[in-house]
Formats: sequence, C-alpha cells, structure tokens
Amino acid sequence: MAASLLRFTLPLLSLLLLLSVPAASARNAEDARALAALRRALDPAGRVLGSWNPAGDPCGGSFVGVTCDPAGRVTAVSLQGRGLSGSLPPAVAGLRRLQGLYLHYNGIKGAIPREIGKLSELKDLYLDLNHLTGPVPVEIAAMVNLQVLQLGYNQLTGSIPPQLGNLNKLSVLAMQSNQLTGAIPATLGQLTQLRRLDLSFNNLFGSIPLKIAEVPLLEVFDIRNNTLSGSVPAGLRRMNGGFQYMNNKGLCGVGFSLLELCPSSEDGLKPSKPEPFGPDGTVKTREVPQSANPESCSGSHCSKSANGSEGVLIVAVVAVVIGAAFCGLFAFSWYRRQKQKIGSSLEVSDSRLSTDHFQQKEACRRSASPLISVEYSNSWDPLSGGGVGSSGEVGDSFRFNLEEVECVTQYFSDVNLLGKSGFAATYKGILRDGSVVAVKSLNKTSCKQEESDFLRGLKMLTLLRHDNLVSLRGFCCSRGRGECFLVYDFMVNGCLSQYLDVKDGSSPSVLDWITRVSIVKGIAKGIEYLHSKKSSKPPVVHQNISAEKILLDHNFAPRLSVPGLHKLLADDVVFSTLKASAAMGYLAPEYATTGRFTDKSDVFAFGIVVLQIITGKRDVSQLKVGAAAVSDLDSLVDGNLNGVFSRTEVARLAAVAAYCTSEAPSQRPTMEAVVQQLSH
Repeated sequence: MAASLLRFTLPLLSLLLLLSVPAASARNAEDARALAALRRALDPAGRVLGSWNPAGDPCGGSFVGVTCDPAGRVTAVSLQGRGLSGSLPPAVAGLRRLQGLYLHYNGIKGAIPREIGKLSELKDLYLDLNHLTGPVPVEIAAMVNLQVLQLGYNQLTGSIPPQLGNLNKLSVLAMQSNQLTGAIPATLGQLTQLRRLDLSFNNLFGSIPLKIAEVPLLEVFDIRNNTLSGSVPAGLRRMNGGFQYMNNKGLCGVGFSLLELCPSSEDGLKPSKPEPFGPDGTVKTREVPQSANPESCSGSHCSKSANGSEGVLIVAVVAVVIGAAFCGLFAFSWYRRQKQKIGSSLEVSDSRLSTDHFQQKEACRRSASPLISVEYSNSWDPLSGGGVGSSGEVGDSFRFNLEEVECVTQYFSDVNLLGKSGFAATYKGILRDGSVVAVKSLNKTSCKQEESDFLRGLKMLTLLRHDNLVSLRGFCCSRGRGECFLVYDFMVNGCLSQYLDVKDGSSPSVLDWITRVSIVKGIAKGIEYLHSKKSSKPPVVHQNISAEKILLDHNFAPRLSVPGLHKLLADDVVFSTLKASAAMGYLAPEYATTGRFTDKSDVFAFGIVVLQIITGKRDVSQLKVGAAAVSDLDSLVDGNLNGVFSRTEVARLAAVAAYCTSEAPSQRPTMEAVVQQLSH
C-alpha cells in the first residue's frame, strides 16, 4: 500500500515543482522589468545604476542597492544620496513585494506616480530632499502596511489627502518644506500609531484639528511657518518641546509661551477660513450667524450703528496720524543729538564718493568714526532701546559702524566679493589697523524675525572663542540697507574643499600628509569645544560641517567657519542648505526620520571630512571603510602624496572615520573621545 502511494505522490510532486518553476520565473521577470524601467527613468545618463544589467540577476548581488527575499523577490531599493536626477516611473508598481523604497537625498524630478499606491506591502517610503512636484497622490492611502512616509523638502502642491487617515500603521508622516495648501485634515487624528507629524514650512491654513491632540503616541508635531489660526488644542501642551508652532500669527491659546491668549469669543475658528477636512474628505465651512450678516439688519437701528462706527473710525485715524507725527519729530530730534555726540561724520562730497578706490580709502581715513562704535547709520538696530538688546547683553565692543564697514569693503565693490549664496554675500576688506577681514552680509529677510531670537543668536556668536573657530570680530545692522553684517578674520589659504580633487600642476598645491593630520586634529578640537559646556557658553551643534566650511589660516591651521550662524538665520534658510550637505554625504542618515540635528550629526559629518582628507577626493559616498585597520592603504590614500605618508596614522584616521560614520548615532563616539584617540 505504501509503495503504491509513493508511486502516486512522486509524479504529483514533480509536476507541482515543474509548474512552480515557471511561476517563480515569471515573478522574477516581472521584478526585472520593473527594475529596468526604474533604471531608465531614474538614471537616464547611466552614470549611477550601471550595475543594473538587464541581463543580470537582480538578486545575485550585483545590483547596487537592491535587496531580495529567499524566494528571489525584490523587497527593498536603497538608492539614497546617489545623485539620481531622473523621475520616478509608474513601473515601480511592478515590484509587488517591495517593503522599502529609499530614494531620498537625490535630484529626482516630476510627479509621484499614482501607481505607487499598488505597492501594498510597502512599509517605508522615503522620497524627501528631491525636486518632486505636483500633488500628493490619494492612492498612497491604499498602502495599508505603510509605516513611514517621508515627502519633505520637495515642491509638492495641492492639499493633504484626508484619506491618509486610513493608514493605521503609519508612525512617521513628514511633508515639511513643500508648497502644500488647504487645511490640516482632521482624519490624521485617526492615526493611533503616529509618533511624528511634520507639516512645517508650507501654506496651510485653518485651525488645528482637536483630534490630533488626542493621538496617544504623538511625540513631535511641527507646524511652523504656515498661516494657521484659531485656538490651539490644550491637549498639545503635554508634548512640551515636541510641539513646534512658531510663525503662525493667527494662533492663540492658554499655556503656550509664545502665543497670546484667545479673545473670550474666540472658539478657534474664523468664519472666513475653512475648518479641517471632515471624515468624508470634504472641506467643512462655518456658517456665519445671521446677526453677523450686514444684510440681516434693517431700519434706522442698523443705519445709526453704521454711522456711529464711521465716526469712531475717523476719530481714531486722526489720533493715529497726530501721534505718528509727534513720534516722528521726537525720533528725528533724538537722532540728531546722538549724531552730534559721536563727532563729525563723513564729510565727503559727491565727487569723493566716486568708485575710485584711492578716493574711497581717503574718505575712510578722514572719517572721525572709530574702528568700533555704538553709532548706527540708517540703523536697523535690534540692540537699541534697552531690555534684552541693551549693550550689556551683547557688548558694545562688537558693534561696528556702518560707514566703517562700507569703507572696509570699498562700498561692497564686486572687486572684493569672495562669494555669494541665496541668502548671503561675503566681501574681503582691510580695517584701518591693517588687519584683513571677511564681511558677511545677511539680508534681513533671511534672519530670524523675532527680535529676541535674533539677539540670543547674536550673543551666542560673541561667546564662541577657540583657536580652531573663525570667531566673530563684530557686527553692524542697517535698516536702510536691510542687511546685517558680520565681521570675521580673513583666512588667507581659503577653504579645505579647494585642496580636494587636485590635478597635477594645478593650483592650489597638494597638502602634504603632516598638514592633513594637523587639519584633522584641529577640526576635532574645534567641534569638541562647540559640543562642550563651558561656564562662558552652552553646548552648540554646528549643523553644517563640510569641507567648504573649514577654512585655513596662513599656517594652514583649520578654522571652522561661521559656527552658530544658524542661530541667526530663519529656519527656512537653514533648511535650504540641507540639499547641498545631503548631496555630498555630510547629512547624518537619522535626520531623515527625526528631522533634528544633534552632536552625533556633527560627528557623522566630521567622519566624512576625515575620509575626504585621507583620499583627497570630494565624493566619498561609495567608500566603505571598516573599523579595523585598512588592508589596502595605498588604494585609500590620495595618490598625489606619492606614497609619502604614515601607514599607522592612516589606519588610525580610517578607523576614526569608520566609527564616526556609523549608521546608528549611538555607535558614534563623542568628539571628546575622538580628540583623545587622535592625541595618542
């Protein structure tokens, strides 16, 4: 009996195996077709995904960034920070077993395809820090297993789909720094697993839905820089610093230090603005009470009320005009008296204010203004008027005279322009004592708009003093020019990035090995000082360490450029610098999920810089360095050194770089430990 049963089952099993092989092959072929379409769309020039050979096996280990399960199905595509510049094709939906799609820190353009909603097994979707446009597809709501949705730092438009409230496994929803409009959907309050919700730096309006305050696990809720209004739900007070709400002038509430109390009649909503989306996805609007409608009044009572209001308005306008005129005369008189206290001002005729450099220098010499002065010309002076901005808070010794700054830079001549970015310009200048300085000009609109925040940042800059920092010498703010000027010592040997990717016979010359080691140690000491807590200063995270931000003085000693500058700048300006940092690999991987900088973020960036110094190359994103001693040092070290280096020091620096660039922040050392390691 058993023998006959065996004779029957063996052919059946063989038949099933034969049938399953074509089915598995068909599934693998489907993945291969999807990857081929992905390669063509994401990397049209073929510079990045050359290893994705259409004839190859995606699960054979040769396809960079592709992970498969034991059955040979693609489960993850990890191509973050690869410099991809194409688009995301609808064919991505063919990767039906995909659980992770990591395409952040690239230059991907175009819209997010609606077909992406077919990836029903996807858990992580990272598309942040790209150039994506168009709306957020409603179809994403069909991805029932989605846990992380990162769409920040793109140019997405339209409203937030209320259907996202159906993603009951979602723990992170980040859509910051886009161009989203409309209200915050109340359905997001249904996301019981949500821990982080970042909607900052958009154009959202309306009120904050009460349901969001009831999400039990929510730790971070960021709505900064929108146009939200109404009463903030009291339940958000439990989040303390996790709730970020600045720059929403219409918000009010009790128990929030930066918000005004709501008027007694304020119920958190304005009739002219929509409430949050309802559960059905439609926008609800408040009905204006009949008593508030001008057309509902009738008879003489309405007319008298209107006439009375007009009379009050006229009286108020007249009073304001008279008051403004009186204040203007008083301010002008005070200003004249203050100018006379300083002494004679710049007495130069129009002919002397020509563009001739000699005449400009003569004008500077003839000026009676001191090198450093408390007087501001056309001043936008956040330090005037006492209080937090009193001279005792920041110190008069740091305050430059505007005429002095103009003369130093030859009236901001293009001849002296060292560099320019979207929010600042830097000029070279010479003070009257002969010292060479760099003057950084910041547009007022790029600075923090809250005076108290700006003053705290300015004070922080004056406290930072270390041999490996470019310290602030002084500042000057001008309302007339709408700019604030920061004065630093000029570093004659430029920035470290100039000494990377140096070709034979090109300028500048190649840095020798001893200089490179000295630079690494100096950078480490500078960062360690920033992170330390001293009696004179609190700990500071630099946030923007890179080869461009490391300057070299006349002895090639390294100086970290503009430490603490982010304390002065508006948040959106700070965030605008992230893409450049991410493209070069300086941005720590955890930032994509936390949205915050820590001292371990600086440690990661320091590790990248160390690798750049060892290899002499800007791009080290493909470089893998183990924590143990490197076996092939000759292939790691810059070939321009021609073998003149210490193998022991290379191994030590490579090990330090490996630890500093560990994926998990907890595995990275402190900068204090790094300094100790480098001193052995």
